[in-house]
Amino acid sequence: MAFYLVQLAYTPRAWAAMRARPQNRQEAVQPVAERLGGHIVNKWMAFGEYDVVAILEMPDNVSAAAFSV
Repeated sequence: MAFYLVQLAYTPRAWAAMRARPQNRQEAVQPVAERLGGHIVNKWMAFGEYDVVAILEMPDNVSAAAFSV
């Protein structure tokens, strides 16, 4: 399997929703990665253009693209 870098940027509305109802986002999206045959290796919060940077291990480009959508 290959490793993929995923970069996420939250909208102001998403930040407001997360402040109002905090939750572990990795627990929410890990099952999606697993259904596609992969998993989240690790994730980090970031400063700058992107708010989250994650490394995924996925079986192929199609699965990685499906996860990112």
